[in-house]
Amino acid sequence: MSIDVADTSAVQAATAKVTAEGMQRYYQLAKRQAWDVRQLSWGQIVPVPEGTGSAEKRARRHSMWRSVVTQQLQADLIAVQLSVQLLCAAPDEEARLYYTTMTADEARHTEAWLKLAHDVGGTCEPDPFLEKLGQLTMNVDTIEEKVFLFQVAFEGLVIPRFHQISSAAPNTILAEICNKLSIDDGIHHGSGVVYEKLLLERANGKTKRAIERAAREMWPLFMQHLLWRPRERAWATSSMRSRDLQLVESQRQEVIKIGRDFEMDIDLSYS
Repeated sequence: MSIDVADTSAVQAATAKVTAEGMQRYYQLAKRQAWDVRQLSWGQIVPVPEGTGSAEKRARRHSMWRSVVTQQLQADLIAVQLSVQLLCAAPDEEARLYYTTMTADEARHTEAWLKLAHDVGGTCEPDPFLEKLGQLTMNVDTIEEKVFLFQVAFEGLVIPRFHQISSAAPNTILAEICNKLSIDDGIHHGSGVVYEKLLLERANGKTKRAIERAAREMWPLFMQHLLWRPRERAWATSSMRSRDLQLVESQRQEVIKIGRDFEMDIDLSYS
């Protein structure tokens, strides 16, 4: 069956129009949702949960929360670099305009984590697998791969984590930041889904295969990142093993589902 070039061009033009309008909406939404780090309750509520019990137990709990802050700071330092890459690489005006807000968001997140890290006594052991994930994503060949890994996958997957941290640390600066970031990253993820659809509409099958390969390469590192614990949280490894494995499986299924939404077959094995 022959392909009508005119019909194909019309579909692509319609998709581009819908995408442009969508990116403009996300741009306006991001501008409205922008917040100031100085507006958080610094000095009015505790930075992280203080805990109860002996001095040793409180210190161990504080170290655990300090490691959580360290990991989130590390993640947003990587996110700043990725958002700048997308701002520079996006071929569409509406997308570039949106990415100015995303770059500002990631810089604001980093500012908040830096201030919180200072208030809890500084950073501790970084996550080596998170660093490798960042390098992998920053070094992929195409913008389609970068948007898929960063915005569609990672930013979508991290939102439940922010909700989890916030619930475990009520009435703290940490919870305030996580609540703000869950909204911001929801916008980042939603805009990425919209933009990726346009990018893939214009791409060939080779690009989708490249995304599938990148996702398969990403998965072992992502799984190690989910299971990794720094020295400050090593004491909880055994008790959390079952929950960790459930998290890995749920995240694996979510990445596979995301791939299917874009008509890609992402086979993530545990081997």
